[in-house]
Amino acid sequence: MGILSVDHLSKQFGKKTALYNISFDLNHGVLGLLGPNGAGKTTLLRCISGIMKPDRGSIRKPEFIGYLPQRFGAYNSLNVQEILEYYAALKKIPRTEQDAAIESALIAVNLIEERHKRVGSLSGGMTRRLGIAQAILGDPPLLLFDEPTTGLDPDERIRFHSLLSQLKLKNILVIISTHIVEDISNVCENVILLHEGRIVRNNTVAEIIEEANGKVFLVPASLQHELTEPYSFIRNEFIEGEVYMRVISSNQQPGIAHAPTLEDSYFCIIHGIE
Repeated sequence: MGILSVDHLSKQFGKKTALYNISFDLNHGVLGLLGPNGAGKTTLLRCISGIMKPDRGSIRKPEFIGYLPQRFGAYNSLNVQEILEYYAALKKIPRTEQDAAIESALIAVNLIEERHKRVGSLSGGMTRRLGIAQAILGDPPLLLFDEPTTGLDPDERIRFHSLLSQLKLKNILVIISTHIVEDISNVCENVILLHEGRIVRNNTVAEIIEEANGKVFLVPASLQHELTEPYSFIRNEFIEGEVYMRVISSNQQPGIAHAPTLEDSYFCIIHGIE
């Protein structure tokens, strides 16, 4: 048995099934929970954290976890230090260990200089970093991050990826829920792909990327009329002054076959391109 086991988990809201028969067993490492908006990612994390009760199924998890919700808020009248003291008390961290734990968390998210600032005066990015700090406070064996890089600028996002690299060295499980594929491809070894409340993939990043082999094409914009269905347009790319369309397709397309990325495979799976 791993650090986290989820067995036949289901959750409904009225007639809508948010999660359907979800099962997995996870050990230490960094896992990406990937899927489009509405796939059930936040509902799954809320069930694992204990905030929400599933309709069916069971969850086996550590008693001590860290959780960053999609929307993190704190008392605006308190300062950063006071907020983390509050969370340290909630986590039952011994009083003699709280100062060291708080300082370690603040250093990890680069908020040590802001420890005496009121929460209400923090920028959106700083507030997000405070949310990450309270999650990692006390070194829990299970960390749940829901859209952790939302509101972070490029430097802060790089710092978060660096933090995850450090967490990889510990014997803990980190789950990152996001629809930003770059966050997954940069730091995760394994991916669970959710779509319409179901697990459609539970593989390594490399295995999922391999699924798009031979399905990615860079097509000069001038040859757009030669594209054959079915295909999905990803984005325009500029190469040596010329516009190319990046498309995924199970059919041979005009232009240049290209090595796939995790983003390409994600779109292949979501759009049903076999």
